[in-house]
Amino acid sequence: MAARRYAALLLDMDGTLIDSMPIHQQAWGRWHAELGLPFDDARFFEQTAGRANDEVLLGLFPAMPPAERAALAERKEALYREAAAGALQYIAGAEVFLQQARAAGFKLAVCTASPAVNLEIVFQRFGLDRLVDTVASPADGLRGKPHPDIFVEAARRLGVAAADCLVFEDAPLGVEAARRAGMDAVALATTLPPSAFDGYPNLLATISDFVGVDPTTFIPREPHHA
Repeated sequence: MAARRYAALLLDMDGTLIDSMPIHQQAWGRWHAELGLPFDDARFFEQTAGRANDEVLLGLFPAMPPAERAALAERKEALYREAAAGALQYIAGAEVFLQQARAAGFKLAVCTASPAVNLEIVFQRFGLDRLVDTVASPADGLRGKPHPDIFVEAARRLGVAAADCLVFEDAPLGVEAARRAGMDAVALATTLPPSAFDGYPNLLATISDFVGVDPTTFIPREPHHA
C-alpha cells in the first residue's frame, strides 16, 4: 500500500514564498520612527508576523478610533510598497517547488495576512495567483494568525480535511495558527532561527528555503488535535 500523503499545501506568502519580510521590517521601522516610537526589530517580528495590520495596531493603540488606525496601517503599507515594487524576489527554490507540487497533484493555497493591494503587487510581478487554487487573507473578512481562520477557510475552499493539509510558514504565529487548525506545518527559517519554532507539536520539519525540497517527501503523521 502506498504511504498516505497530504492532499493540499497551504503556504504563507511573505517570508515563505516571497522574500519580502526584510522590506516589511524596514517599513515598520520607518513607521515607528515617524511616530517617535521605540522599535525592537526581532521582538516585533515574533509578536506580529502573520497578524493583520489592524490587529497589530489595535495592540499598540487600543483606544484609538478605527479610522485613525486604518490611516496608520495605510501609511505603513505605503512605506512598504515604495521599497517593494522593484525589489521583491521569490524565496530560493519557491517557484520550482510550487510547479513541482502542482505537477504532483497537490491542491495549493496562499494563506497570508497581507492586504489586497500588496497581494496585487506580488500577483503582477510573479503571477503567483496563477500557480495556486485559492488565496485566503483578511480581505475575506478573516482574522489574522495565530487565529486559524485563514487556514481553515483555505481548506474548506479546497475541499480538503485539516489532517490532509500541510502548512508552510516562516513565523511562529503562523505555525501556531496551523496547530489551532489541526494541521501539520513546515517552518521556513528565512527570518528567524530554527530554535524560534521549538516546542510546536505540529512541526514536521524546518527548512532554510525550498532549494532541492521535494513536496512529495512529507508524510502525514497521525492526526493531532488543537
